[in-house]
Amino acid sequence: MKKTEQQDWRYAQANKEALLSLGMYAFYFIWWYVCAYGLGEGDPSEYTYIWGLPSWFFLSCIAGYPLLSFLLWVMVKIFFKDMPLDDEDASTSESDSPNKTSEEA
Repeated sequence: MKKTEQQDWRYAQANKEALLSLGMYAFYFIWWYVCAYGLGEGDPSEYTYIWGLPSWFFLSCIAGYPLLSFLLWVMVKIFFKDMPLDDEDASTSESDSPNKTSEEA
């Protein structure tokens, strides 16, 4: 089966944005996992503390969320595009429609 129409550019942009979002989620999961399980193993009496919290908890849960939020904001500003969601063909045919009625006074 051959494609008769060229794929809309918005699909390619949406796929790119989805892959970037999944990549950022994977980065956050790896960050959380390494901080929580990498720093959290061992005897609790030997933990280091930041602001009264174990460093593994602080880095994985407290510091990771603002870091991810900032990175997501930067990603949206740089890579995401504002695009129309309506069908391009439908928007031109609606303006030429003879069934449009005007307001009556």
